[in-house]
Amino acid sequence: MPSPIDFYFDFSSPYGYLAAQRVDEITQEHDREVRWRPFLLGAVFKITGAQPLLGLPMKGDYARTDLARSARLFDIPFAMPERFPFMSVSACRAFYWLEQDDAEAAQDLALSLYERTFGEGKSIAEPKEVAQVAEDLGHDPEEVLAALQDPRIKTRLKTEVEAAVEKGVFGSPFFIADGEAFWGYDRMEDLNMWLDTGGW
Repeated sequence: MPSPIDFYFDFSSPYGYLAAQRVDEITQEHDREVRWRPFLLGAVFKITGAQPLLGLPMKGDYARTDLARSARLFDIPFAMPERFPFMSVSACRAFYWLEQDDAEAAQDLALSLYERTFGEGKSIAEPKEVAQVAEDLGHDPEEVLAALQDPRIKTRLKTEVEAAVEKGVFGSPFFIADGEAFWGYDRMEDLNMWLDTGGW
């Protein structure tokens, strides 16, 4: 069996949101499993010296146009949240709390969190907002809020971020397929061709 494809993303990444809407379609076409791996770009930026794209002069203006255009191409709902950039720690912790017992439920939560923030333009920065999204999926919001403060879940996220850095992950979205790295939403077509051909 081919190894799973790792999909790294930050919940505050709008390009990560677009990738999340399409990654399963691409991987299922090739009968490949995908492992969703949220991480914290802020921790990586401390190493690379990078800054949030939308805050950069000229590049930020271009990215806003490109994001809306890319969303229209695949008919993906898109709306920038008023609070941006934002901390995605609570969203990541909630994901890994669910993922330890049910990877599919964690992926459903990831999609719902992404759809709330970049599909509807609403905030997911606060723990109570993450818990509300989880509640809408049938999870106990009090359990979610407790999990966000669980030292084991905090350690799990820290470990995941460190593992991502060790693998060379520096942006969102970021894919690793058969040891080959693909950075950026605009590299999804390359990823698709790589899976089609077995590489080049």
